[in-house]
Amino acid sequence: MIGLGTYSYFWQHSDRVPEPLTLIGAFEDTRAQGVDLFQICDYGPLEWMSAAELRNAASAASALGLTIELGTKGVEPEHLRQLLELAEVFDARLVRSMLYGPESRPTLDEAENWLRGSIRSFESAGIDLALETYEQVGTADLVGLVERVGSERLGICLDPANVVARLEQPRTCVELAAPFVKNVHVKDFAFARQDGWVGFTYSGAAMGTGLHDYPHLLTTIRPREREINEIVEHWLPWQGDAETTIRTEREWTRITLEHLRSTS
Repeated sequence: MIGLGTYSYFWQHSDRVPEPLTLIGAFEDTRAQGVDLFQICDYGPLEWMSAAELRNAASAASALGLTIELGTKGVEPEHLRQLLELAEVFDARLVRSMLYGPESRPTLDEAENWLRGSIRSFESAGIDLALETYEQVGTADLVGLVERVGSERLGICLDPANVVARLEQPRTCVELAAPFVKNVHVKDFAFARQDGWVGFTYSGAAMGTGLHDYPHLLTTIRPREREINEIVEHWLPWQGDAETTIRTEREWTRITLEHLRSTS
């Protein structure tokens, strides 16, 4: 499935706009665009919503016919247990995480021990845990960790844009992660010269206009054949004012959805 997520609405959710979009508002907008999947990923309010608010959000998603996935940071056993409870509320079948959390930076051995203990609960619940590729952990190390834990419920959330910051090639990241991918984050990216030609900015680009070789990803990962969901994200810099930024964010979403649908 093609999905949207909280990173598709990054600025619309933020306090830099006059009327930040609510989570249910994002659900409604997602459905209005003919999309049936939404990933609540790194969405701060989720952590302090009351039980009633969580049930209300889950009911709204269900009424709209949306499939929900969750995203967080960190692999501490207690934190993953809490995410499993949230997954039950939303009937989510996938949780995306990152090896490092806000207050933890485990070694690979520590992370392996934690994951070996936690993954059994994911197996029992029938929920996948997907660890994202990013600049703080080498893709080869992440793949090795997943291999060692050796659970069908543990895999990788593929985001090749992230690894450029550690001088990894996106194509290499895709190829290394391919056998273990359970989720894909979709965004284009590019370098632009700084003013005065003193360095570059690495940032987002409208889908199809940047450096992301998405045809290579599709050929290598085969997400549609393997039933791996593709979640739209953006790295959109602030455009100077709220109106322009929101308009551009929505336009990038439209362009990305059209791009993905045209390759299906």
